[in-house]
Amino acid sequence: MPPKAKFTKQSIIDAAFEIAKVEGLGGITIRKVAEKLGSSIAPIYVNFQDVEELTGEVVRSIFELSRRLLKEHDTGNPFHDIGAASLRFAREYSVLFRDLVLKPNDHMSGYEEELTVLVAHMKSDPELEGFTEEELKGLLFKMRIFQLGLSVMVANGLLPDGFGEEMEQGLLDSTAKELIAAARMRKQGLSI
Repeated sequence: MPPKAKFTKQSIIDAAFEIAKVEGLGGITIRKVAEKLGSSIAPIYVNFQDVEELTGEVVRSIFELSRRLLKEHDTGNPFHDIGAASLRFAREYSVLFRDLVLKPNDHMSGYEEELTVLVAHMKSDPELEGFTEEELKGLLFKMRIFQLGLSVMVANGLLPDGFGEEMEQGLLDSTAKELIAAARMRKQGLSI
């Protein structure tokens, strides 16, 4: 009799992630993961207490993916980079994007940590020099509102025909420049 296959914790998370990409986070079940792995449910329960714990690990993997996408788009311009990563995630992982952004859930409670990473990224941009951390957070919040709306349109195929990736990124870049210019004017006491 051949030895039983051993499944690592990571291989179980990866199988659950693949299910979530197609069916959403709610599609993850212990049985589906076991089927994906070609195993019984036992190896999953050896590594995870329940499906909620496994789903939590998948969400952590999504945040890691998000950080990787941000690093891949590292041009030194944080709003460009954040926008490019967000649009790419919405395009390539639309089911997960909709799950995390459009449905009420507790999965985004860890996003505060991500904001710290994004503000640190912003501090390295010479164009944002002179803004306090609170001002940077405010700029990021405003940009996130715009970027999120555009990403929702991308994930749901709501943009006009012919409105491609280059146009999406151009729209994000010009909006970021306008937000920064307006914030700088307010900071200098000028009316907008």
